[in-house]
Amino acid sequence: MPKLFNELRERLLRSGVAPRHVRRYLKELTDHLTDLRTAEEHAGSSRADAEAAALVRLGSVNDLAKAMIEQRQFQSWSARVPWAVFACAPIFVLAMAYFTACFILWSGWRMFLPGANTPFIELNGLAIFYFGVGRMIYFGAPIVVGWAIGLVAARQRMKAIWPALGLTATAFIGGSARVQAIRPVMPGATGHVGMDFAFWRSAQDFSSGLFHILIFLSLMAMPYVMWRLRRIYFISA
Repeated sequence: MPKLFNELRERLLRSGVAPRHVRRYLKELTDHLTDLRTAEEHAGSSRADAEAAALVRLGSVNDLAKAMIEQRQFQSWSARVPWAVFACAPIFVLAMAYFTACFILWSGWRMFLPGANTPFIELNGLAIFYFGVGRMIYFGAPIVVGWAIGLVAARQRMKAIWPALGLTATAFIGGSARVQAIRPVMPGATGHVGMDFAFWRSAQDFSSGLFHILIFLSLMAMPYVMWRLRRIYFISA
């Protein structure tokens, strides 16, 4: 792919054009450039001269980029409403994941531990796998959501402010969320499962919550930070 197209791709992504539209546009330009080069060669130009003349006829980076940037329908949602993509959507997905984890804990308590005062006891058999799925969702959801934030930000070449806000909010929720299993009131009944954010109850909760938030934030942000450092290295090299 000509250097012109690499520069054009970066310009379009930084301007908020959705990656799928960028790929389609570059494919169309590549095909058009091939046609122009073929026409120049048929007119008697050498391959090098035909390539240079085709690039001139195709247009400059500014002209090609302007044709896409000015059309709002090609803008990605992360460029139109970054607050929704990097803040609201991750929190909603995380809430759904926590709801699923709590439902697994409650239903497993009812199926495998009927009459028990708490589901947090030693397990065996199928119950280990069933409750393990819930634990995996509970502990893994913030990390997966954080990686998704970094992936979207990297693909769209977003400024660091929006993914940083999304990662921080997700890490705060993931690090301070606590599952509560309330004992059943009546003998033989199933208790209730819920969640709260035990962050301000005591100094111990504060220090523990802050530690978990930092752990989550480190794991979630690592791929995005590595991508940013890699880009800085290649740009400066």
